Amino acid sequence: MAHRNQIDSHLQALLEVGRFKDYGPNGLQVEGKAEVHKLVSGVTASLALIEAAIEAQADAILVHHGLFWRGHDGRVTGWLKARLEKLLAHQINLFAYHLPLDAHPELGNNAQLGAKLKLVADGRFGEQDLGFIGAPEKPLSAAALGALLQFRLGRAPTVVEGDGRPLKRVAWCTGGAQGYFEAAIAAGADAFITGEISEPQAHYARETGVAFLACGHHASERYGAPAVAAQVAETFGLEHQFIDIDNPA
Repeated sequence: MAHRNQIDSHLQALLEVGRFKDYGPNGLQVEGKAEVHKLVSGVTASLALIEAAIEAQADAILVHHGLFWRGHDGRVTGWLKARLEKLLAHQINLFAYHLPLDAHPELGNNAQLGAKLKLVADGRFGEQDLGFIGAPEKPLSAAALGALLQFRLGRAPTVVEGDGRPLKRVAWCTGGAQGYFEAAIAAGADAFITGEISEPQAHYARETGVAFLACGHHASERYGAPAVAAQVAETFGLEHQFIDIDNPA
């Protein structure tokens, strides 16, 4: 058992929240019960995750994608009302960490995806040093890297193969980080892995020869939240359950 403020303080320090400029508030977004016995983790604070956490008798939820984002106009209507109503009625604490959870060198989304692919980061790149770059165990082709992603994440990625060079340096940044592709190229990557692809990236890959692989926003970010929540649970003696709400995006 732990007090929600203990958990909040621990996470603020662990994830170095203060050093990031983010798109929304990191930390305790919805206050629930003071004492936490069971913690559920998930990717996004969707209604389905909240309902599953209620069914699991959780006192707190830890997610990567919370409820509040830059540009929100402050009205509690529609989907936001439905989610908040459930959280407040069942007194469930909601903790959300966006960029800090991406960036943690061991427990974050990028580190955990790298571990899945046996990629060890030896450098950072991009805005706020969110991108990771390192070498695979041995050089491989873009097709082989795509097959590895499909095997590890259970989803066929979109692969733009570049010029077919052996991939000796691989860069990655989970989620919607397609805008980091040019920074990855400048950092010396032979390939870049992220969650999403937009129209320009295919052209950049063909014109620079650097492979681009998009493996799904949700699929690439399933690992940070449960890793952080497991650390919290071990620290405070809590029960922890990861609940994956599938998302095709």
